Amino acid sequence: MAATNKSSVSADQYSCPVCLEVLKEPVTLVCGHSYCMDCINDCWDKSDKEETYSCPQCRRTFNERPELNKNTVLTELIEKLKDVTVDGGSSVSYAGPKDVPCDVCTGRKLRAIKSCLTCMASYCETHLQPHRRSEVLNRHKLEDPSGNLEEKLCTKHQEVLKIFCRTDDTCVCLLCAVTEHKSHDTVTPEEARAERQCQVEERKEETKKKIEEKEKKLEEIKDAIEKIQVSLVCPISISQ
Repeated sequence: MAATNKSSVSADQYSCPVCLEVLKEPVTLVCGHSYCMDCINDCWDKSDKEETYSCPQCRRTFNERPELNKNTVLTELIEKLKDVTVDGGSSVSYAGPKDVPCDVCTGRKLRAIKSCLTCMASYCETHLQPHRRSEVLNRHKLEDPSGNLEEKLCTKHQEVLKIFCRTDDTCVCLLCAVTEHKSHDTVTPEEARAERQCQVEERKEETKKKIEEKEKKLEEIKDAIEKIQVSLVCPISISQ
């Protein structure tokens, strides 16, 4: 029997488009889109007065409220993915002590994969999907997960620190840059980071040269000491 391929797909990728959580009691509509049974029922309960029902994703409408049946295949697949991974551990990436937790997850939080400097929040794979699907949210500034997002905000204007002021040696927001730092020498954080990196490399090189010079002087001192010791021992040997 051929070896079974171990899935690399995480269960948290099977998310409900309504609640953005991993599907619970998944149901699949005739259009192919899947939802938590409670989520789609809540949506359609609000539509009962109008007697129009549609898929929240593709907007396909139905003349009558469709009968919902639990998708047993999808349910079993999600359960298996929760229990089995390549290394035998949990497929859901829960946040550990050193990880940045997702700000949207309820209960036990998943590990965040991105932080949004526009929303000032961190998101797991599931809750990051709106940022990837929406044209508006897609313009937001995403970066690697950070547990100290508040430190990236200007304490005065509550705006993201996007400018580095060389004059005051500090990061400022755009409002600060055009007001109290208007006449200062400012650059982007990327430029400042590159300059600092060059300075670090230069200092490393200078330190390396100084160490080499000291080692050379130390060798010269050792040679001088050995010569002195030889000159002191030789006369004694001759007299004997």
